[in-house]
Order: sequence, then structure tokens, then C-alpha cells
Amino acid sequence: MNQGEKFSKTKKILIGAIDIALFHFSILLSFYLQFGQNIPERNLSTYTSAVIYIMVPFIILNLLFGAYVLYNKSLTDFIYLTIIIQILMTIAIMAVTFAGRWFAFPRSVLVISLFTSSLVLIIWRIIIFKVYLRYSGTKKVMVVGNEMKVASTIFNFDQAKNGRHKITLVAVDNFYKNIKENMNAFDIVYLASQIKEEEKIAIYDLMIKYDKKIFLTTSFENLILVNPNIMNIEDESIIEASNFRISDEDSFIKRITDILFSLLLIILSSPLMIITAILVKTTSKGPIFYKQVRITKDSAEFNVLKFRSMSATAESDTGPVLAASNDTRVTTVGKYIRALRIDELPQLFNVIKGDMSVVGPRPERPFFVNQFQKENKYYYLRHNVRAGITGYAQVYGKYATDFNSKLNFDLLYIKKYSILLDIKIMLQTIKILFDKVSSQGLEEQQNGNKKIPENVTVLK
Repeated sequence: MNQGEKFSKTKKILIGAIDIALFHFSILLSFYLQFGQNIPERNLSTYTSAVIYIMVPFIILNLLFGAYVLYNKSLTDFIYLTIIIQILMTIAIMAVTFAGRWFAFPRSVLVISLFTSSLVLIIWRIIIFKVYLRYSGTKKVMVVGNEMKVASTIFNFDQAKNGRHKITLVAVDNFYKNIKENMNAFDIVYLASQIKEEEKIAIYDLMIKYDKKIFLTTSFENLILVNPNIMNIEDESIIEASNFRISDEDSFIKRITDILFSLLLIILSSPLMIITAILVKTTSKGPIFYKQVRITKDSAEFNVLKFRSMSATAESDTGPVLAASNDTRVTTVGKYIRALRIDELPQLFNVIKGDMSVVGPRPERPFFVNQFQKENKYYYLRHNVRAGITGYAQVYGKYATDFNSKLNFDLLYIKKYSILLDIKIMLQTIKILFDKVSSQGLEEQQNGNKKIPENVTVLK
């Protein structure tokens, strides 16, 4: 671990410690707002007895929601995250105080603390984020690769939420020469496409020598080296590339977790599902549920179950078509249940049946799977695991992301899999319900139509 990484971890620990102190202060403030200076000793001592058990889930939720990861977020993200975490903490405190028989913890204080802690922590995180942007500064990026990949990269960086990285130069030829001649003009080199092995190694050597960072794409050749096993045979160390599979042990635990979580969510969401079913049936002609053949693990076909959000004859004339922004086929009720992902809730029964997992690559239709496999020979690897209701691509990407980018997210998920990652994705799915961008349909603009902007310096 280098000094920069140690310093980054120290900052996160410090921010986390202040988070705990502010959350503690917010609860004490809530006691004061409820009781004034005459706080009943019995009520306060109940909180002090439970405080350690309250702070543990507080830190865990912040870590799982990525509250201490700053580079890829906006102020709006921190507001959403803080509110969601504090709502979950209110539920967690109720559970902790019930389990510990600390019944004297006032529910009125709990409600007040939801608002006080949210406000205090939002202000604190805005301060931290502003300080981060000011002192970390914008990192200048030089992108190298073929013109199409470079144009796509520029577009993607321009869509970033906080402008943390700014592309200052691009090189579409003579990569090593252009990088060496412009070492003072950038902080990071991003290799946006494959280049000759000898030139790539020379660039690596140059970046390490000048202590510059390197960004790589999630191409297959890079993904294959994620999560390697290090072996020692006699006096030689060997890197063993891991497969795009989840181990049998992890698969068993994942399946048990899927069943338990789905049963719980079916029970909790049953009133919402009943209301949705009534609205779908009474506002448009056709069945309540929509069944469609999709592909899951081992390329097996199954009928995915959803609340119908489109007209019953949506594809009678067009055939299979990917969803688009402002899709005229979507019903009035459908717009809302799609935006809030309510239409996906019946898939919990697919999970119970074993066709799907709660977390995994989103299932595609056979028509599109065949099409995508012709365009990308590695597409079949996503079918090494069960399809999911939510997934890595849905949390970290966008609905409108092209299938190649989604595939990279899916393969990265398989490589990085852990039960903790599944929990993290499930929790962060809550946040994307409030993100309009994440629920948009496929956009008209494709990578092939993107061009390098005229204001960007191109080196050849």
C-alpha cells in the first residue's frame, strides 16, 4: 500500500469518526428538543446503554452505500444517500432497542432524530464534499486510442456528475511519443482502446517513472486479470487468472439468501402489489401480468413475470424492440411503476422458483441475446450466473448504457462477487429509484455517432 492509499484510508476513518460524533450529537439534540433541560434519566440511560449497538449499523450502512467514496458523486447524491441511510437507521434503532429490551427509548425522540440527524449530516457532507473538490482539484486526463473509442470516452466523461476528471488532450496515433512530449499537461493517461503490446508496456514504464496514474478500460483482456490467484511454484511466482464463475459455496449461500430475502419482500410489498394490480387492470385493457421469455443461467429460457406497463399489443406490429425514452407504448400507470421499478416486483416469484436471483445480470430476450452474441463473442459469459432483478450495471451504470458497457459491468460483478457485494447492490438500488437518469430508456445517440469535440486538442 502506497502513502497516498494510506492517507486516503486515514481520511475516511476520520470522516467516519466525525460522522459517529455528529449522529450521536443529533440524537442528544433530539432528546433536548423533546424534553428540554429536564430529560428523564430513565430514557437517556436507555440510549446510552444501546449507543454502541446503534453506531455499528450506522457505520455499516454508510460503508455499504458508499458514503465515503467521493470521486463519483454529486451533492444531490449525498443528500439522497444521507436521507435514505437515516430512514434505514430509524428502522435499525427500533429493531436494536426492541431486541435489547430498551423499551424506554422514546419513539418521539426517534422521529425527531430522523430529521435532526439528516440535516446535520447533510450539512457536514456538503462541507466535506466542497473541501474535497477544492483541495483534490480536477484531474487532467489524456485519452489515447482510436478515434471512435476516444470520442466515446470524451462523451462519457462529459456526462460525469461532479466533473472530477477533465480531458485536456487526446492522442489518436503515436501514443508513446505524444504522452512523453506532454507529461506536464495531464495527471492521468486513459488507454481507451487496444494498442500494440510493446508500446503499451513502454507507456506503463513511463507512467510509473513519473508517478502518473493509468486508467484502463474493462475490456476482456483487462477483466480476465481481475481477482487473480497468486501461486508459488518452487522459486517462481505465478498469476492464475480466475474464471467468470461464482464458486459452488458462494452459489449455495447466494441461493439461500435469495429465497429468504424474496419471501420477506413479498410479504412487505404485498399491499403495494395488490394496489398496482388493481390500477393496471382498471386503467388499460389486457392482463395484469406480463410474461416474456428471457435468458438466465446456462442460457436457459424462462418466463419473466412483470406488471404490465405497456399496451397489450405493444409489439404486435413492430416485433421485439428495446425500450426507449418517452416510449409511446407505455401506459399512464406504466410510466410510474416503471420509474419506481414497481413493475419488477412480481419477479420475486421468479427468484423463489429458481429462474432468477435478486442480484445478477438483467435477463435479455432470446432475440436480443442472439443479436448481442454476434456482436460480442464474450456475451455468453454473463449467463454463467442467474439473471437478477437488480444488478451491478443497474446501480453503477445507466438504463441507456449500450449492451457492451452493460456486459462489462456484468462480468466485473461476476469477477468481484461476494455476498457483501450483493447486499451493497441491493441497498444502493434504493438510491437509483430517485435517479431519473437511471430509469431512462435507450437513447438515440450511439457510440458510433459520437465525434471528438472541436475544442479538444487532438495529437496524431
